[in-house]
Amino acid sequence: MSLPLLQLALDHTELDAALSTAQQLHPHVDIIEAGTLLCLSFGVEAVRRLRQQHPEKTLVADYKVADAGGTLADMAFTAGASWMTVICAAPLATFASALEVAQQHQGDIQIELFGNWTLEDARKWRQLGLKQAIYHRGRDAQASGQQWNQHDLDTMKALSDMGFALSITGGITPQDLSQFKDVDVKAFIAGRALSDPTSGIQRAAEFHQAIASIWGTV
Repeated sequence: MSLPLLQLALDHTELDAALSTAQQLHPHVDIIEAGTLLCLSFGVEAVRRLRQQHPEKTLVADYKVADAGGTLADMAFTAGASWMTVICAAPLATFASALEVAQQHQGDIQIELFGNWTLEDARKWRQLGLKQAIYHRGRDAQASGQQWNQHDLDTMKALSDMGFALSITGGITPQDLSQFKDVDVKAFIAGRALSDPTSGIQRAAEFHQAIASIWGTV
């Protein structure tokens, strides 16, 4: 199991602010994400501008696609995305068409796990060739006091055992990471924790230190 990566989620509603945060944090993170709020605010231009600014980085277009998978994937990957997200509620045909386009661009599709889905759904996604999923505790769930629990960890482990590499997000802090040590974690995704202009770089260092101490050596 390789060391988990650190992903910066840019859920800004102003493109200049997102670009500024990415410019400040890019030496300290492994992946940059054009978040859903940013993409809704500025469309494919957000992906294009981030790719121009950071040509060397893995770049995620967090579109949460539900339909027109091939069309939206072509837009995202042509603009420079490395990965694009498809919501778990999308039909298998949407996943298949998005994945086909992603592979044409040497990219990948991530399944955004929200709401109601089953491990049987996950087995069908694996049969299609999907290999990445995002286990997400949403903003509204956090605001209502929802915490990570044993059910979450057991489900993550089941997905890992199927062969999924998981990205984990939802108010993650460096102190949270040890509870995920038995999961095949592709990346930890943080947005607000890293976007603070005064503490973001220090917080990124704390994430990397925690990852190294749990999954490797400092």
